Amino acid sequence: MMRTVFGILPDALAYGMVLFTISIGLSIMMGLMRVVNLAHGAFAMIGGYLASFALVSLGVSYPVAILIAVIGAVIISVPFEFLLYRRIYRKSDELTQILLTIGITFFIVGVANYIFGPTSKPIPLPELLKGPFDLGVRMIPTHRLFVIGCGVVTAVALWLLIEKTEFGVRLRAAVDNGDMAEALGIRTQIVYSATFALAVGLAAFGGVVGAELLPVEPFYALRYMVTFLVVVSVGGAGSVSGALAASLLLGLADTTGKYLAPEFGEFFFYVAVIVIVYIFPHGLFGRAH
Repeated sequence: MMRTVFGILPDALAYGMVLFTISIGLSIMMGLMRVVNLAHGAFAMIGGYLASFALVSLGVSYPVAILIAVIGAVIISVPFEFLLYRRIYRKSDELTQILLTIGITFFIVGVANYIFGPTSKPIPLPELLKGPFDLGVRMIPTHRLFVIGCGVVTAVALWLLIEKTEFGVRLRAAVDNGDMAEALGIRTQIVYSATFALAVGLAAFGGVVGAELLPVEPFYALRYMVTFLVVVSVGGAGSVSGALAASLLLGLADTTGKYLAPEFGEFFFYVAVIVIVYIFPHGLFGRAH
């Protein structure tokens, strides 16, 4: 029994942290900026493609590849933010946002596959992250520990940024009452643009570090679109703690189900979603509007 538990838990934690690292940017967009950005997974895909190109074709180190992926994804997102997303901040209904961002997703998928080819993209791990790590009770892949650590650091850093910094205060003020915030001298457009860049950077970062668990392939953005949206809905949009709790719970449900009954696929993942949403209709840490 204990062997089974120690076999499932590290993989469940790692998978949950991958979901969190990628989905938290979407949670920020939906909860704090009121934008249903279904193209979020496309920017994670861009990060994975850029990292793969940097590692395989340019031969850079793994940390440098992550940096290239994050910065590159943010730069690529600038025209989208300037030309399209700015039109839907605080102005458009959710249906318009969904249609626009789905269109962006298909556009990015098409361009990425045209440039890089319609094949899966390898993201080779450095020697430090290869092989097993001895926890005493069992050996687990070192990369799993790395992913878990990345998730913890991301959660703490985001919570501090949103709750304890002047930027977080300005962001919440711009969301709660944009006109009043502008009257008080807060440049809301800059705040929104910076938040959008943060969300894209987090998506790209998660797309790279989580590639062992969510492989980067031609239809990545479409395959995981619903998964990322589900995490945000279950956790409560805009809540860092909610996204973290939802990711860990859903990661545990999915991993446990695949360990014990692999023939059911993602059945247990969606059963967990239904149960949680039934009990917490506004998400684990969400608020009724």
